[in-house]
Amino acid sequence: MKLSNVFTSSRLVLAPLIYVLYFLPDWLPFINPKITILIIIPIFIFMEFTDFLDGYYARRHNQVDEFGKIFDPFADVVANVTVLFCFLMDGLLFAPFFLIIVYREFGIMFLRMKARGEGMTIGAKMGGKTKTVLYIVAASVSMFLKLEQIYVFLPPALTRYVTYFNWLLYFAAVILSLASFADYLTSYLNTRRENDE
Repeated sequence: MKLSNVFTSSRLVLAPLIYVLYFLPDWLPFINPKITILIIIPIFIFMEFTDFLDGYYARRHNQVDEFGKIFDPFADVVANVTVLFCFLMDGLLFAPFFLIIVYREFGIMFLRMKARGEGMTIGAKMGGKTKTVLYIVAASVSMFLKLEQIYVFLPPALTRYVTYFNWLLYFAAVILSLASFADYLTSYLNTRRENDE
């Protein structure tokens, strides 16, 4: 397997691992959340860093192919939705925001499959990449808030402001996700129109 795909595949393993560790203290009361959160954070950082590594090695070793163009965004969706679901269940993310993000990701997957069936490939776009970065930033702030919930090291007022900032990041991510979906849809329609001409 290509090294770039190894990094991509790792997200499919690490995402459910984060989910299990995140809720393990709820399922097994004798598990200390102060320990699990310290395990989750480096796994989360590495998982998100693999999104850079797979693209870097694919370009450096000329491993960019049609499979990778589909596999990489699929792994991104699995990783992002899994992490965001954890924060949704913990009350750190609003349900409407989560649903919009999930619907957008399913919409993009549908467009990619439809385009693939028509002999076209919809590659990653700058809006989609920016949206992913915003997901990661918002999720990182939520992870920080989860750490603060467990260890309680900030004054309540400061925690409240960080929470508001986190909500603002998620709101921006939702807006950007919708804008990028419109961009993908426009690109698909334009490519289809050019192929029909």
